[in-house]
Amino acid sequence: MEYKKKLKCELYNDSFQNWKKYPIQKAQLIIADVPFALGNKAYGSSPLWYNNGDNSNGESKLAGKAFFPSDMSFNLFEYFHFCNQLLKKEPKKSNGHGVSSDAPCMVLFCSFEQIPTLIQAAEKHGFVNHIPLVFIKNYSGQVLKANMRIVGATEYGIVLYRDRLPKFRNEGKMIFNWMKWEKDGPEIPKCHPTQKAQSVLRRLIEVFTDPGDVVIDPVAGSGSTLRAARDLGRNSYGFEIYKPFYQKAINEMLNENYSEYAMRQADKETGQINIFDIGGVTDD
Repeated sequence: MEYKKKLKCELYNDSFQNWKKYPIQKAQLIIADVPFALGNKAYGSSPLWYNNGDNSNGESKLAGKAFFPSDMSFNLFEYFHFCNQLLKKEPKKSNGHGVSSDAPCMVLFCSFEQIPTLIQAAEKHGFVNHIPLVFIKNYSGQVLKANMRIVGATEYGIVLYRDRLPKFRNEGKMIFNWMKWEKDGPEIPKCHPTQKAQSVLRRLIEVFTDPGDVVIDPVAGSGSTLRAARDLGRNSYGFEIYKPFYQKAINEMLNENYSEYAMRQADKETGQINIFDIGGVTDD
């Protein structure tokens, strides 16, 4: 645990557009789930649209609501400009035939429909190459509605990079372009409507970085990316503009004593932890 004392793990209650105010190192990897102007359809396929997650109980107070106030004002082109500024520069020389380069990359979580828009915006900022990713769940966070019988059990993402293939660490072995998505256990607090699983974040960080590298999440939400990076011995920085999410990330997700508390709570009779105070959390 000695390495943790030397690591940077910084979450700022600010927009990533103000990054020059902070002493941030250039990143080997940027991971983000960017807001995509879902507006009042944010909970459209979530059980939280209904009272107690059951459509027979009628709509809840979250029906027709947005996840958070900043969703509609997010600027995708400013985001990619930030990434271009904060990712490390491409290495000038190759590491040799068959040897992974040290080039940086970013991973964006998105819906299937969003992929073309993200690729087009990324290309305008120098990220001319991409690799699609699929994350497969053994459950669905969607709710049964009158017109819905096939529910989503996948997440999508894309790896974006400039010219050189990014750093790749998997003991020289190939990996598939799909990964298993396993639910977090009770030791991981639920802090955000679109929180990503630690198993997925850790796998991505392990593949694209080395210990001591820098990982940045410009729209950090729950702080889950920073937690995964910290626990794997990587430096991490994040921005979260919405103060309630920022506070929960600091007090719970990035609080190293929180997991013990959560596990004790989970052992109680109900097995439930009451942490849904800021708009609800889906099984994303």
